[in-house]
Amino acid sequence: MVFEYAEHDFLQIIHHHSQQERKPIPEFTIKSFLWQLLNGVAYLHANWVLHRDLKPANILVTADGVVKIGDLGLARIYERPLQPLFNGDKVVVTIWYRAPELLLGSRHYTKAIDIWAVGCIFAELLTLRPIFKGEEAKMDNKKNVPFQKNQLNKIFDVLGKPTKEQWATIEQQPEYPNLASFRSSPNRLREFYNNSCSSNSDAGFALLSAMLEYDPVKRITAEDALLHPYFSEEPKPSMDSFEGQHYQYPLRAVKSEDNDMKVPPTANSAVQGQGGTTHGGTRGKHGHSGKDEGRPSKRGRV
Repeated sequence: MVFEYAEHDFLQIIHHHSQQERKPIPEFTIKSFLWQLLNGVAYLHANWVLHRDLKPANILVTADGVVKIGDLGLARIYERPLQPLFNGDKVVVTIWYRAPELLLGSRHYTKAIDIWAVGCIFAELLTLRPIFKGEEAKMDNKKNVPFQKNQLNKIFDVLGKPTKEQWATIEQQPEYPNLASFRSSPNRLREFYNNSCSSNSDAGFALLSAMLEYDPVKRITAEDALLHPYFSEEPKPSMDSFEGQHYQYPLRAVKSEDNDMKVPPTANSAVQGQGGTTHGGTRGKHGHSGKDEGRPSKRGRV
């Protein structure tokens, strides 16, 4: 299989700014990244697909600033599944981006888990570091899923311990009894945003809060997030996330699989000379991809 090549990814860009530039990612670029990512997620959800592993390393960016969602290895159709999604994959989403309902053992989850991950990615773009950087407890030899106390601690440190008023069905979560060992704590997200984030936008804080809502029923959807006032403020997002900026990001490291090496290249190879492939995803308004869609050269309409 041949996949479209993307020169960059969110994680690489975050590392470039944190380790080399030592400057925040421009607000325009962050907003364009988030807007395009939400368009892709909205497209997936409109087609009843959960990604289930959204994280910076899986969000690709082409040289002309177009965002693409990659690595659909854990993606599943969630419209009338033949069996609960939990039965097939007991652990989904990389730990730092895993929604609280998953950490509390929910067997029946929704597209809201992807939105939580997007909120974590948004915070990481703003701060250049993961917002909830916990340590994952590993499965035992019997493949039992352990209680992720450390990761929940990291979340509670920022958002406070959830209450029944915040999350009406929290007592129904399988791991709820384990929360008795946690002390009550206040929500410090505003403090985190003011002290750690490169943006001072109140609308940006409101959108981040809506994405990191404890109750998955109350958590904002991708469609509603695209209509949020944050995207109507200047600078407005664009289909070219790099428009007007001077940064020269290094190319992504590309590896060739052993099987790929056995196939001789042809003159018509789609990714000839790139040394490997990447998993392309979705882009643009509701996530469509491809040059034939007429990518606007100026800032996109929201």
